[in-house]
Amino acid sequence: MPRINNPKPPKRAPKFDPRRNQKKKPCALCMVGATSVDYKDLNTLRKYISDRGKIRGRRVSGNCQQHQRDITDAIKTARELALLPYTQRTVTERRGGRGGRDDRRGPREDKNEDRPFEAPEGTEMPEITTEEFETVSAEGEE
Repeated sequence: MPRINNPKPPKRAPKFDPRRNQKKKPCALCMVGATSVDYKDLNTLRKYISDRGKIRGRRVSGNCQQHQRDITDAIKTARELALLPYTQRTVTERRGGRGGRDDRRGPREDKNEDRPFEAPEGTEMPEITTEEFETVSAEGEE
């Protein structure tokens, strides 16, 4: 039986992409009619910066190419002049580092410094008066 060199693959069902038919988000700056973006207009620039301090992408912000470039340049200029921060301060609940055994044990118990030393069971501790203690410690300092 002869072999077919170019077999036709089976027909697949068409893929449904919900984004294809949606209308593209219009550029906010084009709608206003802005010709340029000012680096001193911090309220406008903050809209295009994430909570971590990253510049939002064009797909997320919905800007056209030219205005996205203008916004990026304005944000970088404002950062250089210390009008905008490079990063935002974030508070994390994790401790830094690689996480040792202490992380798995739970919170560390504080030792009471007010509690006197207790001798192990079965041993007797001699009673020392404060005068004897002061003389012994004074001898050790000399």
